[in-house]
Amino acid sequence: MNLERTAIRELFLLSAPPAGESCVKGWVRTVRRSKEVMFVELNDGSCFASLQLVLDPGRFDGSQLDGISTGACLSAVGPLVASPAAGQTWELSVESIELLGGADATYPLQKKRHSFEYLRSIAHLRPRSNTFGAVFRMRSALSFAVHSFFHERGFVYVQTPIVTASDCEGAGEIFRVTTLDPATPPKSDGKVDFSRDFFGQQTGLTVSGQLEGELFATAFSDIYTFGPTFRAENSNTSRHASEFWMIEPEMAFTDLAGDCRLAEDFLRYLTGYALEHCADDLAFFNQRIEKGLIDKLDALANATFETMSYTEAVSRLEKSGRDFEFPVSWGSDLQSEHERYLTEELVGGPLFVVDYPRDIKAFYMRQNDDGRTVAAMDLLVPRVGEIIGGSQREERLDRLDARMAELGMDPDPLWWYRDIRRWGSCPHAGFGLGFERFLMYVTGMENIRDVIPFPRTPGHAEF
Repeated sequence: MNLERTAIRELFLLSAPPAGESCVKGWVRTVRRSKEVMFVELNDGSCFASLQLVLDPGRFDGSQLDGISTGACLSAVGPLVASPAAGQTWELSVESIELLGGADATYPLQKKRHSFEYLRSIAHLRPRSNTFGAVFRMRSALSFAVHSFFHERGFVYVQTPIVTASDCEGAGEIFRVTTLDPATPPKSDGKVDFSRDFFGQQTGLTVSGQLEGELFATAFSDIYTFGPTFRAENSNTSRHASEFWMIEPEMAFTDLAGDCRLAEDFLRYLTGYALEHCADDLAFFNQRIEKGLIDKLDALANATFETMSYTEAVSRLEKSGRDFEFPVSWGSDLQSEHERYLTEELVGGPLFVVDYPRDIKAFYMRQNDDGRTVAAMDLLVPRVGEIIGGSQREERLDRLDARMAELGMDPDPLWWYRDIRRWGSCPHAGFGLGFERFLMYVTGMENIRDVIPFPRTPGHAEF
């Protein structure tokens, strides 16, 4: 009988077994054999739980069952029946079975606990493990939630370039994109002649879609970008990757306060979505990865978000009596230890720190009237510190040009960015949320390499 596959998740949602037979397909997690009965734990990735298959060895040829081992891919057909075993509602009484793809004893994911470091070395197989199945289902669900949030609010989704000639942050940590022969590049006046490169100029992989997003905000009012970004930073910490995904909304006719309101609404929405739609996977994370995770997310979803100026934050840190590893002083950037003290011990919840010194922030941030600070904000949360960063953008061309000149920036490559300040300029603001950073927060995973399918870090670009 040729039946279409039914996802295991759908079977577990049933209040009563369906009439007739069901067809399930998936990968074997474990096998238990005896002369009288054979139990196979099958998982198809549709949910955390696996379905138990029950086979009577007397009904099948030995050759049909010999290839069933951990890692093998099976198709099984039979009636779904109530299970007498604890911890599961249904099991499949197998009447026919087909081995779609075998797996020998060298299959790396045997039934034992593997370290995350080892699983990174077999990233092509780790989605079949419990932990990474849960991580990537969560990633998928929250990707959908990102689009849902902005769609419900009338934002336009904009796909910004991956290859760009501008460096948004001005740090120079970009991957160069070129077709020139690195051994013998063409030169002019002793310098590489990029006019003979593929794009006719020096280009690299984007570090942010913000600048292009600003252009679209001046036409559509409210837009967002959600795509890959790249940073050629030689950092091997657990929080840095060379390729990561950024969510960057941009809003016209909005100031810093409005920017903070959207960031608060966005973080509440994503957290609430995870709690409502990813309960089984969250329960696993709560039990195996981070004790108290669900309580942490509940607290964030229902918290009061407070606001404090950078100047006040520095003053409170200086008066804290704490011996921080990094000294605190006005004009220096806040470190993770400072941010966690502010959010965990001082206010006991999420906190917006606003109005940072202009000398430690990017050129595009709107300068405040005091001449010392810019309209920037960081959203800090307990256990992590900064999770969202944003600002009101400088919409005044003369102030933008003066700031670029002060920083020694060549305005010519950003002629298009300056143009939107010449014609129909308006107040606008936006922020960025690193998707992997948020996934770390919502799953409890401690390494960014474990919340992205194929991590790209210094020295590693496998798969």
